[in-house]
Amino acid sequence: MRFPILGVGLMLLASAAAANDLPELTVMTYDSFVADWGPGPAVEEAFEKTCECDLKFVSAGDGAALLARIRLEGTRSETDVVLGLDTNLTAEAASTGLFAPHGLGVPEFDLPVAWDDDTFLPYDWGYFAFVHETALQPAPGSLRDLADSDLQVVIQDPRSSTPGLGLLLWAKAAFGDDAPAFWSDMADNIVTVTPGWSEAYGMFLEGEADMVLSYTTSPAYHLIAEGDDSKKAASFAEGHYMQIEVAGKLAATDQPELADRFLRFMMSDGFQNIIPTTNWMYPAVVPETGLPEGYETLIEPKASLLFSAKEAQSLRGAALDEWLTALSQ
Repeated sequence: MRFPILGVGLMLLASAAAANDLPELTVMTYDSFVADWGPGPAVEEAFEKTCECDLKFVSAGDGAALLARIRLEGTRSETDVVLGLDTNLTAEAASTGLFAPHGLGVPEFDLPVAWDDDTFLPYDWGYFAFVHETALQPAPGSLRDLADSDLQVVIQDPRSSTPGLGLLLWAKAAFGDDAPAFWSDMADNIVTVTPGWSEAYGMFLEGEADMVLSYTTSPAYHLIAEGDDSKKAASFAEGHYMQIEVAGKLAATDQPELADRFLRFMMSDGFQNIIPTTNWMYPAVVPETGLPEGYETLIEPKASLLFSAKEAQSLRGAALDEWLTALSQ
């Protein structure tokens, strides 16, 4: 009976070897994307059914940390695709010369703005907002109201987090040259500054702050996944700054065709259907099934604020200096 058993063992080894021969695509992204509750696991399963490949996600902290990591690794990076930058970082990312054009033409997207970037492709979008318990009454009606209140908030570090950077540009779009005064007034409202979104939102859920910097779509998670309607995004009179999250192919990838295939898949229903109830953002291409029930309850900003990629690049340094100065006083 040893020979049949040995035969089965050899077959299993052969199957394992064949599996290991599959081309591997490495996608670098942020922590919450690859979490068990995030889009990563479902995206991996869906893409591997179509690609005859091994999709591997690598986490590099929060969104803004991705660019620092790629810049550090340079052409030595084993990453093929970076997923999780946003339009506040794309001009700077493109200037590194580390990203290649996607070559997929100009796809049609369901975005509030036109899209013509030939290097980066969007996969979701949303608006930044301060989320609070509905029991908090009255909630501030503007950024200025928040800064003038005694409410305690948790925000993210703009040097490592795309929401943190988004808040700096939100203040710049709302107040212009008066942004430093806003930050001086806002400084005593800030309980702490976390490296990324997950840490900040966790602190809010644990009751360590009245409000947290997040998204207008965050209450959808509590409503749809938990049946909990106790969270709400405050609607601010100045409007809300928009975030468009993107992915791009590295020029040094040794899997350019597979990387392109992933970017095309990213725009399909197979990927976009996953986004609203895992990443809790609006899909860049609305699936045929539409948005999940519950999204209709979300606030609609009074005004949409967004700098172009080049404007964001030029404003980022000064906005960061203003923020650091205010918080150090």
